Order: sequence, then C-alpha cells, then structure tokens
Amino acid sequence: MAFLPRLRAAAAALVVGLTLSACGINNVPTLEEQAKGAWSEVQNQYQRRADLIPNLVETVKGYAKQEQDTLTKVTEARAKATSIKVDASTITDPEKFKQFQDAQNQLSGALGRLIAVSEAYPDLKSNQNFLALQSQLEGTENRIAVARRDYIGTVRAYNTELRTIPGRWIAAIFYPSAKPMETFTTAPENQAAPKVTF
Repeated sequence: MAFLPRLRAAAAALVVGLTLSACGINNVPTLEEQAKGAWSEVQNQYQRRADLIPNLVETVKGYAKQEQDTLTKVTEARAKATSIKVDASTITDPEKFKQFQDAQNQLSGALGRLIAVSEAYPDLKSNQNFLALQSQLEGTENRIAVARRDYIGTVRAYNTELRTIPGRWIAAIFYPSAKPMETFTTAPENQAAPKVTF
C-alpha cells in the first residue's frame, strides 16, 4: 500500500507539470530569447556592413582623391557606429538604443553620399572591385532591412506577451525583471514622401 501514495504523487506532479507547460509560463523567456536572437542577427548584418566599408573607401580613394571630405566622413561615421555597443541585455534601454540607431543612420547617410560621389567618376563606376563592393553593400543593406524587420516582429510578440493577460501576470510573478524591448524608429525626415522633379 505504500506504493499507492507514491504513484498518486507522481501522477499529480505530472499533471501539474503538463498544466504549467501548457499555460504559457515559458512564453516570456521563449519570446525574449527569440528577440535576443533576432537582435544578434541585426548586429551581425551591421558588422558585415562595417567590414565592407574600409575596402569600399580604399577603392574610391584611388579614383577620387579630391573627395577626401566624403571619404573622411564615411570613415568617421563607421568608427562612431562600431564604437557604440548595444547588446541583447541592453535593448531595453531606450537611450542606448537610440544612440546606436542614430549612429547607424549617420553611417547609412555617409555611405549614400559616397555612392553618389561615384557617379561623377566613370572609371570608378566601371572598376570591377568597386562594382563588387557596391553590390555586396547593397545586398548587406537588404539583409539589414530583413534582420530589422524580423527583430521588430519578435520584439512585438515579446512586448505583447508582457502587456496582455495572462502573460502580464506570468511575467509579474515569475519574471519580474522582464521589461519591454525597444524597436527601430525612422527619422521624421524619412517619413515624408520624396519630391520628384524633372
């Protein structure tokens, strides 16, 4: 008869375990880890872009010596963008996140000016090194856009879980340190429709 209470206790533990696993108790940490993974992919793509820039700048330098100011701005923007570190543990800090985003936006603008400079140099535009680097940079910009979109989606799911019931209750009880994460925003000037004139 001593066997029967043990069997009941084991059955009760099994039922409680299954109930807790099915009630969403693991949603908060699961979604948080997905968001952190998506953030790592964003950082990976930004690093890929940062790694391409020195080669692109050196290629342009050989053709456009008088464009030193633009080249210097690209190099400085890259240095600033890579000096600001925002890892998965600090993406809940709006100020640090904004600093990182502003630095990346400044780098994007400097790269745009560098590509525009290349239009003035036909020899540069036909250089195979430059064309390959430009193509890689365009591909990386597309990857950054996809990685940011994926990150925004995972953060939306995580933040929704923290703000809705029963996720709000579960987070308050079991994960009190869980905070909403930041997402990307666009600068106000990017929200206006571009003007096209002929």
